[in-house]
Amino acid sequence: MHTPSLADYMDLVYRDDWRGVGEIMLASASKLARIGCDFLICPDNTMHQALPFVEPRSPLPWLHIAEIVAEHARERGFKCVGLTGTRWLVESEVYPQKLAARGLTFLRPRADEREEINRIIMDELVYGVFKPEAVAYFQRTIARLKQNGCDAVVLGCTEIPLIINDQSSALPTLDSTRLLARAALRRAVAGMAEAA
Repeated sequence: MHTPSLADYMDLVYRDDWRGVGEIMLASASKLARIGCDFLICPDNTMHQALPFVEPRSPLPWLHIAEIVAEHARERGFKCVGLTGTRWLVESEVYPQKLAARGLTFLRPRADEREEINRIIMDELVYGVFKPEAVAYFQRTIARLKQNGCDAVVLGCTEIPLIINDQSSALPTLDSTRLLARAALRRAVAGMAEAA
């Protein structure tokens, strides 16, 4: 595991410098390759916007969080998923491309909802602040996505599952971080079995 400072990443994200984000990710990838890793993951959904700049030059293959989530959604029979996460992620093509490749559709929250969800994530959840009002806001947004035809919702941020899960959501949740972790474990175990 190699974790540069989130502040270094966010300085670039706020400037919309995804190539710069990619350079930080490549530096981590190179360090991890030198110490013997077999593959790479990034549990931060938002940073996946930089993967197109990373993968062609990466010393190791990456598991893509949106591919893992999209495949899981397809396997569970979902047809239309709602997207939640930072505004950078939700307004990007990270999930739409991977969902479309599997015949799935999606809905984004409204612009005002995206801004408030982003504020809750960046100003509260990343600091360990969990307010009932934030939970209620997510619940209302997810309920509206359900009314508009979604049959599941992507929890596209590491912090969202701290306040939302299947029991508190109007829709079945797709916990991107948990799904990526499970996929990484399966890949690692399969690699160990092949090496044995």
